[in-house]
Amino acid sequence: MNAFSLPEKNLLRKPGRTAALMLLTAFLALSVFGGTVVVSSLQRGLGSLESRLGADIIVLPSSAQSKVSFEKLLLQGTTGAFYMDASALDSVLEVEGVEAAAPQTFLASLKADCCSVKIQVIGMDPQTDFVVQPWIAQSLSRELGEMEVAVGCKVEADVGEIIRIYDERCRVAARLAPTGTGLDTAVYCDMATMRQLLRAAEAKGVTHKLTSDSGDMISAVYVKVKDGYDVDRVNNLLNGHVRKASAVRTRSMLTQVADGLAGVSRTVALLIAAVWALSLVILFIAFAMMVHERRREFAVLRLLGTSRRMLSRMVLWEAALCSLLGAALGLGLAAALVFPFTTLIEMNLGLPYLAPSVGLVLRYAALSLAVTVAAGALASAWAAWKLSRTDPGATLREGA
Repeated sequence: MNAFSLPEKNLLRKPGRTAALMLLTAFLALSVFGGTVVVSSLQRGLGSLESRLGADIIVLPSSAQSKVSFEKLLLQGTTGAFYMDASALDSVLEVEGVEAAAPQTFLASLKADCCSVKIQVIGMDPQTDFVVQPWIAQSLSRELGEMEVAVGCKVEADVGEIIRIYDERCRVAARLAPTGTGLDTAVYCDMATMRQLLRAAEAKGVTHKLTSDSGDMISAVYVKVKDGYDVDRVNNLLNGHVRKASAVRTRSMLTQVADGLAGVSRTVALLIAAVWALSLVILFIAFAMMVHERRREFAVLRLLGTSRRMLSRMVLWEAALCSLLGAALGLGLAAALVFPFTTLIEMNLGLPYLAPSVGLVLRYAALSLAVTVAAGALASAWAAWKLSRTDPGATLREGA
């Protein structure tokens, strides 16, 4: 028997004590790993949203705000149907400082036969679009054809499949990269396809309250401002020039999102710190009690020739084994609690949520494992130091 096999036998000899220490370290690993993954996912979601949006201003019908908030439009995609005359696009382009304008038309959310969740159909013009088309181009090297669609990553349809939308057959031409927002459940098509889908929806009794032919209606205009122009000034000009429409800066919405994300991140960080401090204190107490309980055992080992350094190493090795096993358990629990419920977390937080890559998750797991083992070692180091200062003879005489 040596100084490395003895700790293993000690842990097995006291399964209750070992399980308690493992649960403490598991809770610590769960909080560190789970919290890090959640915060990282929120940060990645916001970064993805910023890089994909590309527009400085969004122009919507004045009636849109009564149906959906601008923040909800940005974070979750549109969740309703609202329209304005297509001439609004010409009015937008007339405003000084507007570099590009991309119209979009929305079809009300529906339960399609391909999907387990409601989807939103969004029509755009591939020739002028700078918001959706670059995103589609990552998965499709050509423009969408008539009755072809690109689907978000959460839509249950593969490339080449036919999905039915209001009984119209649409071929899936591309699956899009995740954004961490509700847009991952949307379906995208060109304006010709959208006009046909709108007519099919009308034939099914879905009233869109169109004031003219559906080909002359749009739902939103995404605006890019020329370099050197003040975005606030252009936004004010749009509000004054485009009739029955409201213009809003995307940057102001993103700022509110970022503020919300900062608040969530601070809360998670405080919770991790509180769990860390509490777990460390409990581990200190647990190891101190363990050393006190086994003081006669350690005294006998000293009298049999075991050096103080060997005893300290044995205590540290027991702590490392407990921490390692507990950390592995905590990482497994965190993965089971976080990854299967990403959609639920996103919905409850109301913020963009994009899970990190496998490589990044593995790095977070390794870091959490190292932090947890280090916490166990730190807690046991004090107990080991105290043990090295104990006189074995005095300890044995106490129990005589």
